[in-house]
Amino acid sequence: MAKARPVALPWLVLESIGGPARRGIQMVLATAALALGVLREGLDPRSWRRRTLRAELRRTLHQAVAGGFGTVIITASLVGFGVVHQAIRWLSFAGQEDYAGSLLTTVLVREVTPVLTGLILLGRSGTVTVVEFGATKAGGQLDMLEAQGLDPFSLLVLPRVVALAVAGFTLGVIFLAVALITGWLTGWLGGLVQNAPRELLTNLFAATDTAEFVLFAVKLVVVGALVALVCAITGMSSTRAESPSHLLPRAFVRGLLGILAASAILSVAVS
Repeated sequence: MAKARPVALPWLVLESIGGPARRGIQMVLATAALALGVLREGLDPRSWRRRTLRAELRRTLHQAVAGGFGTVIITASLVGFGVVHQAIRWLSFAGQEDYAGSLLTTVLVREVTPVLTGLILLGRSGTVTVVEFGATKAGGQLDMLEAQGLDPFSLLVLPRVVALAVAGFTLGVIFLAVALITGWLTGWLGGLVQNAPRELLTNLFAATDTAEFVLFAVKLVVVGALVALVCAITGMSSTRAESPSHLLPRAFVRGLLGILAASAILSVAVS
C-alpha cells in the first residue's frame, strides 16, 4: 500500500491564507444571492397569500420587537447619557450649543443607532434564528419539506428576513427617540440645558437633510435584513455534528462584520 505523500510547506501556507478568504467570499455571495431572492419573492403579492407565511412573519416580528424592546430602552438610555448629554455639556461650555444638531446627526443618527440596533437584533433574534434553523437542518425537516413539494425558502427565510428588516427600523426609531430624550433630560436635571426639548429637535432636524433621513432608514432596514440572512445561512449550512456552541460564535462574528461593513459602505456611498 502506497504511503501518503507529505504536503509541502508552501501549499500549507497558501491553504491557510486562501481558505478563510474563499469561505468569506462564499458567504458574501450566498448572502447576496439570498437577498436577491428575498427581494424578488417579497415584492410579489402572490407570495403573501399563504397563511403559514403570514403567521411566521407575525410571530418573528413580535419576537424581535418585543424581545429587543427592553434592551433597546436600556442601551439607548446609556447612549443618551454618554453621547447626547456629554455633547450638550461640552458644547454648552464652549458656547456652541447651536452645533449640537450637526454633532448628533454625524454620531448618533448616522453611525451609533444603526450599529447598536443591529447588534441588539443579532443578540436577541439572530441567535434564535441560528438555533431554530440549525435544529431544522439537523432534524431533517428541510428534506421533509422539499419532499412534500414545499419551498423552505418561502416558508422560513422570506418571512424571517422581512420581519427583522421591519423590526430593525422600528427598534432604531425607538432607540433614537429614547437616546435624545435621555440626553436632554439629564442635561436639564444637571442645569446644562435651559431650552425646551423642541429646540434640540429643531437643531437636529435643521442639521439633517433628506439624504441623512433616507440613509438612516435604509441602514436600519438593511442591517435588520442582513442579520436575518447571515444567521439563516449559518444555521442552514450546519451539519449534524455541529452544536449551537459552534454555530452561535460563527454567526455572531459574521453578523458583526456584516453590520459594520454595511454601515460603513452606506455612509461612504452617501458622503
